Amino acid sequence: MLHLRLIVPADRTDEVLQLLEETVGTAHLVVLSGAARDPRGDVVMCDVAREAGDGLLARLRETGLDKTGSIALEHIDLSLSRRADRAADEAPGEGADAVLWESLTDATHEESTLSATYLAFLTLATMIAACGVVLDNAILIVGAMAVGPEFGPLAGISTALVRRAPRLAWRSLVALIGGFALAMVLTCGFSYFMDAVGLFTEQKAGGPRPNTSFIWQPDWMSFVVAFLAGVAGTLSLTSAKSGALVGVAISVTTVPAAANAAVAFAYGDYPQTWGSSTQLVLNLAGIVIAGTLTLVTQKLLWARHGAQPVAR
Repeated sequence: MLHLRLIVPADRTDEVLQLLEETVGTAHLVVLSGAARDPRGDVVMCDVAREAGDGLLARLRETGLDKTGSIALEHIDLSLSRRADRAADEAPGEGADAVLWESLTDATHEESTLSATYLAFLTLATMIAACGVVLDNAILIVGAMAVGPEFGPLAGISTALVRRAPRLAWRSLVALIGGFALAMVLTCGFSYFMDAVGLFTEQKAGGPRPNTSFIWQPDWMSFVVAFLAGVAGTLSLTSAKSGALVGVAISVTTVPAAANAAVAFAYGDYPQTWGSSTQLVLNLAGIVIAGTLTLVTQKLLWARHGAQPVAR
């Protein structure tokens, strides 16, 4: 279930209440007349089944409530109510299959911001992966993949393509390309420093590395794994099962490929740099293509329930 909190201008309250009361999947309707101060109006609250949430949000936005008042939505972790159970049963479809497009767009918009925190996480992940490739340590590689925040911009690009949102697409692309470019440049400098203090050596970086050699040897399996991970990651976002994102993060060779490209470039090993860069592009492309196709499929499958909330 979802909890919906609205601030409604007093002269629009009856219209909004009628919409909520007629929508299948709503329960626990509460009206606080004149409770809102900024903006002034009535506070209207109700619970709504997840599968009815997207259609209801679309209708509320059609009324212009997002401009004249406020629409806030949050997930309910526990709801012990027979009425809520009945509302969920009455709503069409299954809650786990429903996509809240407004929530997805908002989440990917936030995760695809080129912020100092995003750059710090991506740079640190790339530096950890650099240590992993030089030491041929798979544990460090896995740890670096878990730290990397790059799935946010990738999901943002997929969402933007499906929703035809050019601003989100541009924002995500800037975060993705700018983030990796800066992380790789700084990791290259980090490699020079580590070499100067004797912790990295050209022999280690260019020698046999059986545990991590796959990073600069891309093949079609790299694309297949990235594609499957992209599907899983997108389903994780749309179904609010964020725990699966950890598995997605450690399935794809994005951060390690960027790290190996930077280390190899620092030592003048350009074949490895090229191979790692190709690996990076293959993984990024696989995730974006998979994410876009997954969202399109979900949109088509859910279309049979109708774009609008179902009347009682």
